[in-house]
Amino acid sequence: MSPRDSSDVVVVGAGVVGAACALYAARAGLSVTVIDRGPVAGGTTGAGEGNLLVSDKEPGPELELALFSTALWRELADELPAGVEYEAKGGLVVASRPAGAAALRAFAARQAAAGVTAADVPADALRDLEPHLAPGLAGGVHYPQDAQVQPALAAAHLLRASGARVRTGEPVTAVLTGPGGEVRGVRTPAGTVHAPYVVNAAGTWGGDVARLAGTHLPVLPRRGFVLVTEPLPRVVRHKVYAADYVTDVASGSAALQTSAVVEGTPAGPVLIGASRERVGFDRTLSTEALRRLAAGATTLFPVLRTVRATRTYAGFRPYLPDHLPAIGRDPRVPGLLHACGHEGAGIGLAPATGVLTAALLTGDRPPVDPTPFAPGRFAGVAA
Repeated sequence: MSPRDSSDVVVVGAGVVGAACALYAARAGLSVTVIDRGPVAGGTTGAGEGNLLVSDKEPGPELELALFSTALWRELADELPAGVEYEAKGGLVVASRPAGAAALRAFAARQAAAGVTAADVPADALRDLEPHLAPGLAGGVHYPQDAQVQPALAAAHLLRASGARVRTGEPVTAVLTGPGGEVRGVRTPAGTVHAPYVVNAAGTWGGDVARLAGTHLPVLPRRGFVLVTEPLPRVVRHKVYAADYVTDVASGSAALQTSAVVEGTPAGPVLIGASRERVGFDRTLSTEALRRLAAGATTLFPVLRTVRATRTYAGFRPYLPDHLPAIGRDPRVPGLLHACGHEGAGIGLAPATGVLTAALLTGDRPPVDPTPFAPGRFAGVAA
């Protein structure tokens, strides 16, 4: 058996979460093979905006994971090439009415008690942070811990730093198991890779990988669009979004929801989101979603009304019913671990997911309590 045919662990998925799992597993001394049916970052990662956020998370397990991951991203930014475009620009959440501003302050106070840095921004100080914001907003909260990376490049550089063997363009067609049901590796059209551990980091397609292993994970796709403008001078300094974005993130509705999210990039284009809807894997362009995105962005930043949108792209967030990712051992298939279902937070949560997964693989003490993310919480959910 050649080294190419065996590893300590196979990671299924070459997005940013799979790349982070590969990096930290390799740092823990494991040999790693990463397999993806497409290219590196060819799924949800490549369709993301690269947000590394604490500002949109309620106090609880996900926020704890995000705070840990934020610290890890700062470390990685010092290690990885500048091409990942890590930018600690901070976030600004704004409200249009006094009642909304009061709700934002209350939310920020709960987050601050959980370790988030949040500063109230009165209405008359908003344009000190964002000179092109629309007048008349009621106030906001500044989150200096929010940051951004270029997600596809981040995934690629994490994989390169891991030293893992990367096999792209190979769909996993079977998860191999032994007589006791334990993982023995995976099969692809190019052959078999033997390993005692398989990490399901397939994002929106994580449910498919789970089924190949004879288990169940209720991951569903939640479609979103992003509008991209022509390159501009730095019109938007922070990640700026309307307060209703937090409500949309936490919603389980299948219907189209949009909330204004606007941010500049080091390369010049402005990225405009965010939309959410559950329509399966339908990539049909939604003119209604794009109309709402443009309207929301120009309401926040009137200066964008004369700016051209040069393109749009769609992606599918991996949605789980309780809005928490599945990270950890599958209780029904020994040797199978899941690291998927992060919805729109996968890029931000990737390093923490990788560290947590590596600890579970090696038996080390996890740096964050893994219990809330345990895949076994879905054991009673119907397939």
